[in-house]
Amino acid sequence: MDVLTADTALARFGHALSDGTRTRVLLSLREAPAYPADLADAVGVSRQSLSNHLACLRGCGLVVAVPEGRRVRYELADPRIGHALGDLLELVVGVDPGCAEHTTGVR
Repeated sequence: MDVLTADTALARFGHALSDGTRTRVLLSLREAPAYPADLADAVGVSRQSLSNHLACLRGCGLVVAVPEGRRVRYELADPRIGHALGDLLELVVGVDPGCAEHTTGVR
């Protein structure tokens, strides 16, 4: 396992949050661990799409797969990720609408 510097870890966290589906997955896992089929239903994507997003989140070190017999349950890799997400949810930012459209697709 590689240990990341703080700036690299934050960049990976930012990459994960830059996609709406990955953000919804992280927020769902913040509430409770889940199985892929349940996560796909909860975030409204196909199982194949979810599989790709979970691979990205695992690669970023944000989620882990926990084998349970023939099934795999996903959870946040560290409880502090859930706390960080909670802090971000409470954050209020002023955004220039013209800027946000061009950089995030958010209107």
